[in-house]
Amino acid sequence: MTTNSRFDKSKLPSRHVTEGPARAPHRSYFYAMGITEQEIHQPWVGVATCWNEAAPCNIALNRQAQVVKHGVKKGGGTPREFTTITVTDGIAMGHEGMRSSLASREAIADTVELTVRGHCYDALVGLAGCDKSLPGMMMAMVRLNVPSVFIYGGSILPGRLGGQDVTVQDVFEAVGKHQAGNYSDAELEILERVACPSAGACGGQFTANTMACVSEAIGLALPNSSGAPAPYESRDQYCEASGVAVMHLIEKNIRARDIVTRKSLENAARVVACTGGSTNAGLHLPAIAHEAGIDFDLFDVCDIFRDTPYFVDLKPGGKYVAKDLYESGGVPVVMKELRKAGLIHEDCITATGRTIGEELDVVTREADGRVIYPAATPITKTGGVVGLKGNLAPEGAIVKVAGMSEAEQVFTGPARVFDCEEDAFEAVKARTYKEGEVIVIRNEGPAGGPGMREMLATTAALSGQGMGKKVALITDGRFSGATRGFCVGHVGPESAHGGPIALLKNGDVITINAITGELSVALTDEELAARKADWKGPRATDYASGSLWKYARLVGGARQGAVTHPGATAETHVYMDQ
Repeated sequence: MTTNSRFDKSKLPSRHVTEGPARAPHRSYFYAMGITEQEIHQPWVGVATCWNEAAPCNIALNRQAQVVKHGVKKGGGTPREFTTITVTDGIAMGHEGMRSSLASREAIADTVELTVRGHCYDALVGLAGCDKSLPGMMMAMVRLNVPSVFIYGGSILPGRLGGQDVTVQDVFEAVGKHQAGNYSDAELEILERVACPSAGACGGQFTANTMACVSEAIGLALPNSSGAPAPYESRDQYCEASGVAVMHLIEKNIRARDIVTRKSLENAARVVACTGGSTNAGLHLPAIAHEAGIDFDLFDVCDIFRDTPYFVDLKPGGKYVAKDLYESGGVPVVMKELRKAGLIHEDCITATGRTIGEELDVVTREADGRVIYPAATPITKTGGVVGLKGNLAPEGAIVKVAGMSEAEQVFTGPARVFDCEEDAFEAVKARTYKEGEVIVIRNEGPAGGPGMREMLATTAALSGQGMGKKVALITDGRFSGATRGFCVGHVGPESAHGGPIALLKNGDVITINAITGELSVALTDEELAARKADWKGPRATDYASGSLWKYARLVGGARQGAVTHPGATAETHVYMDQ
């Protein structure tokens, strides 16, 4: 038994595999791996990474995990590293592979949960790099309710071409220019070679960086830890500090649900809004809340977006990338500005064991007026992401308006309906759509897709053709954080559940008004009811077995976060108290 009086092993889950004569067989396995007697009787910390060789987002996580383990040991714990999957959206984009993306969020949460439960770890440090791996890891922390610290793997450095920063967003949009005959093969080849020059996740305020900011704002990550780009070895100090921090959380019995509260979720939504973050946050924040048993859905998120100023000038709607935000003071300076505006709950506890207010008290830097504007003089007075509702979306929808003028936030036009993304993409490539139309892509929701695919290939092609402001697009699927233009996602109920989007026909007049929050079709209730009576039911898919079949049958609507289980409200067993 450990002689370290800081930790009471009799109250920790790892006692079930390390303590007493009955656990001699278990200890023999540990000795086989070179673990010492002292280490066996210390608290055990799972160090979970989403490392893989699929994309640059995750390639640095393995090295960073080694530094985390040093921190855990320094803090008096025994670290045990394990890995889980990642599906990287940039690679999965534009083809059938995107169906795996959102489902991977649940698989990450599930596999981390199963590993921690199976091996009786006392705490968790989670490292993640790509879009769905960040919320997936945070969902596991909250679900298990163990002392937890989250670490982002860091953003990619921007590429440089023609004296300008470029990102993968520019490559996607260049494909549209190429299809329109405005970009040569040689130009495209040069751009694709320079756009992504290092390890790290996509550099703009796309989904990965949005959720990295969330990890700090919600309190699960150490202050400023998400900022430094992945190649910076200065990230090591945050990795080691996170390992030490999780040991303090064990000592103080501060668990993930002590950190993730209704107030901290509201703080996180504020940061998404003021940075012009990804619409996918409207899906992931409710899912994280669900794991804590907190009722916090898309409408709650959008209410916060509506009255939060947008004052951080990041791509895709703005000029700058994550590296620039870090060099301007990062999330702490952003939250300091929100505090000045009275928009932050300061009493929320964080992974440091101190409150958000206490952490902000030591932030000396101020908004630079270039990347981070003062909240008192924002870029726009409302958030960069807004919610919509109406007879076309009774359960809501979401749109990113960062970088758009008020005049660009209202659109009325006839529907051009497509039953899948591929059909829409082919029409865009062939330019068989018309200026002024509302492109509708349905049957791409969580259940109907299955998998709620992102539409970046289609939206980027529209932007590349110079049509991003001349048409609008709505879908029951999702958009990449890199999407720009008037693109409405998460329309609910989805087509597979018989939502109004399933009933649309070519020529139906659709109105999108991001200022008033309206998404409607010029049909009466009687006309919609008649069409519903004639509806033939959801489209059949080819996914009649395997993980996507299971996902389609379990997944709920986008309004609640597209979750697959009852959540903490149905919980009768608390892992940490077993």
